[in-house]
Amino acid sequence: MKFYKEVLGLEEVRRHKSQRGSELVFMKAPESDETIELCHFPNSGPVQVQPDLTHLAFSVDSLTEFGKHIEKLGIKFSDGPHMKPDGGGIAFIDAPEGYEIELIEATKTSPGY
Repeated sequence: MKFYKEVLGLEEVRRHKSQRGSELVFMKAPESDETIELCHFPNSGPVQVQPDLTHLAFSVDSLTEFGKHIEKLGIKFSDGPHMKPDGGGIAFIDAPEGYEIELIEATKTSPGY
């Protein structure tokens, strides 16, 4: 939770405990209606991230500014940033459980900007 809040700036929307004991936390990025669910189930053991698992992706205003933000937290990009000649770019960081997080700096002409 700390990583998702402090590094990515997500906010907790709601929390639920299932009948089997899973803790479910639903989080969202500011200015977004989309949520992601984080699940903690201690009885399942440590998380094993599969090599073919797709990653999560988040849009950022500036990869340079995001890089300064994570540097203050002692985190480095695991790949990139890779900037495009016409603006924008991508970079990656790794979440503590091993998931890969893609960060996208869109240009003003990019779809969905």
